Amino acid sequence: MTSHTIWEVPGGIHPPENKAQSMAQALAECPLAPEYILPLNQHIGAPSAPLVSVGQSVKKYQLIADAEGIFSAALHAPTSGTISAIEERLIAHPSGLSAPCIVIAPDGLDEACPLEPCEQPFALEHAAIVAKIRQAGLVGMGGAGFPSAVKLNPHANTSINTLIINGTECEPYITADDMLMQTHTHELLEGVRLLAHTLGNPDNVLIGVEDNKPEAIAALQEAAHKANQKHGCDIQVVSFPTKYPSGGEKQLIYILTGQEVESGKIPASLGIVVQNVGTAVAAWRAVRYGEPLIERITTVVGQSLQVQRNMRVRIGTPMNFVLEQNGFMASQSARLIVGGPMMGYALEQTCVPVIKTTNCLLAPSHSEMPEAPPQQACIRCGHCAEACPAGLLPQQLYWYARSDEHEKLEAHHLFDCIECGACSYVCPSSIPLVQYYRAAKGDIRKAAADKLKSDKARERFEHRQERLAKEEAAKEAKRQARKAAAELNKAKMAAQQAATETSHSQNLASTSTHKDIQPPAIPAIASAEELVANAATAAKAQQDPTLDKARLSRTVESLASSITRMKAQMAEAVSEGLDPSRIEKMAAKLKQTELKAQEAKTKLDAFDKTLATGVLVDAAAQKMMASPQDAAAKTLSSLQKRLSKAQELHLEAVNENKPSADALKQGVIKLEQKIEEAKQALSEAQNAAPSSSSSEPQQPDAAAAAIERAKQKVQAAASMTPEQKAQAAVESLQKRLSKAQERYAKAQETHDENLEAFATGVEKLELKLKAAMEAQQEGSEQA
Repeated sequence: MTSHTIWEVPGGIHPPENKAQSMAQALAECPLAPEYILPLNQHIGAPSAPLVSVGQSVKKYQLIADAEGIFSAALHAPTSGTISAIEERLIAHPSGLSAPCIVIAPDGLDEACPLEPCEQPFALEHAAIVAKIRQAGLVGMGGAGFPSAVKLNPHANTSINTLIINGTECEPYITADDMLMQTHTHELLEGVRLLAHTLGNPDNVLIGVEDNKPEAIAALQEAAHKANQKHGCDIQVVSFPTKYPSGGEKQLIYILTGQEVESGKIPASLGIVVQNVGTAVAAWRAVRYGEPLIERITTVVGQSLQVQRNMRVRIGTPMNFVLEQNGFMASQSARLIVGGPMMGYALEQTCVPVIKTTNCLLAPSHSEMPEAPPQQACIRCGHCAEACPAGLLPQQLYWYARSDEHEKLEAHHLFDCIECGACSYVCPSSIPLVQYYRAAKGDIRKAAADKLKSDKARERFEHRQERLAKEEAAKEAKRQARKAAAELNKAKMAAQQAATETSHSQNLASTSTHKDIQPPAIPAIASAEELVANAATAAKAQQDPTLDKARLSRTVESLASSITRMKAQMAEAVSEGLDPSRIEKMAAKLKQTELKAQEAKTKLDAFDKTLATGVLVDAAAQKMMASPQDAAAKTLSSLQKRLSKAQELHLEAVNENKPSADALKQGVIKLEQKIEEAKQALSEAQNAAPSSSSSEPQQPDAAAAAIERAKQKVQAAASMTPEQKAQAAVESLQKRLSKAQERYAKAQETHDENLEAFATGVEKLELKLKAAMEAQQEGSEQA
């Protein structure tokens, strides 16, 4: 063994090793289980995506779930059989929760699909090796479960100069790596060479092993010496004193290189990559023989077992089946622990499956691992700080964790804690410090996830508000443009009217002077019916039926899009667990939109039928031709239909106890008020309508009267001086302000929900009136 400098890691403890029990027997093979449960997430990162369906037949080594993204890992069938379920099952996790799993019912044939071996693995390029390892579903076998393909594919600007193979296995009871190094020594060395080749043959290739594994060290020394001579490489087997937790990634790097990985950084930042011995063997089998990761060596140990040994177990095997093969005595078992006694966790159920990171099943007896004594108050002895291998302050972290001071926990580098349990082991007050740290980490991660979700929601809301503001600005710009065009057109019409009147006056004057000259013929004033008919003809001439249809179609499509978006928003609100009252309001708004969409669709269908018959009805002309009595009757009918629909919605909301019931009730009351006003208007129109038997001449209809009033206003405006126009504007605003104040006062009395809008209207009119009066005063001063 080549001499190599060793650095002593700070802190650490020396618990009883208890490794001899499981090394007394040879490596055993676990038989086929009656069922295999394969969780889709056996690694750090995103769960894999299923590629099979229930009832489908699969073979051993077949890919049944593919990696979903970079930080993920593929999943393969451990034996041949049928997919019996894809469902939630209990998994090996400290939470005791369930997760999506693929369940295989074996057929007993263990029929394998063909593999793709590679005779010259060292001739492959880096990308090809990484692709094969990724396809094989390899993850860190030491317990972390980090996807191996990611570690072996560092950034282009990262130069790797040291490869460390971790054979420390410092946790008490666990001997799976020790057994692997003794029984698969040749494959391990080939895997080390392959990993070094993949990383560009770094200068230092080190296999670190604690000195409590003399047989494994001897076997590795001999294999490394042969490999170095045969292939010209320089693989060093480094032995160092036993101390827990020397097997931690950062601790092992310090022991072998003297370098410290800074907080928040990864070993690659120092040009170092660390891989477990089990990962090296699995990588060699994946590239050389095309064999995916479907099994691993697991230590099955504890005094409640009749046989304690290491077994080769297929991924997905239920743990109760593995325990049965070793004579498990449930009555004598204190608990079942996955992993070692320091960093492992207890399970409530034994039916959970073995996964890729399961290196030990510990089933101690009551005497072997008694219940922990009750927790006592901290005496501030400082033993935990002395034992911490990460150089943290466990006592301070404990106080911050108890008081939920997350910011102080992060400031004291809580996430640098490797949860080795050394602090809990030496605590004289029996405080389960690691449990506090784990809970605090979970709370911090949850808070960070909630904040991220909230930030995304706020970002979506801000984008929506910005989009709505832009749309409103665009609409306002169009309104202003239309208003300017209307004012310009009005000014042109006034100028033309003034010019016509001037010409007419000149013609009359000329006629009185020159009696022999015949004045030009003055056309007769058209009747109201002719004016309406001419207006309808002009509007119809400018109207294109295809444009109306296109407009209706766009309305239908827009409402359909709104319904889809609102349904998606409701689904998101339900999934995020928002306030039920808010969801009810969203549902009410969705129902109203669906009613609008149905009405628009009905109009579009009716328009299509009208086009098919070749008859177009000009709604504007119909409105102009309609008498006041007909218009009032039509308004009343429309309001009665709306009231009927509003009463139905209100009744439904009351029966279902929805929060929107009060708002719907207010809508019903308003509609009833409008109906009373419409009835009064209809009655007045009927009383004002002339009798058919009357001999008095018929009064001009509303359209003719409106046209006449418009003419009078234009003529009056044309003859007004600027001072008169300013005075007229002031008087008009005073009248509008008086009406607005009356409406506001009435709204205050009735506690109208639109009281704020009425107040805003009054304020705006007051400002306009003030501006008009100032303009009038300035005009008077200038005159």
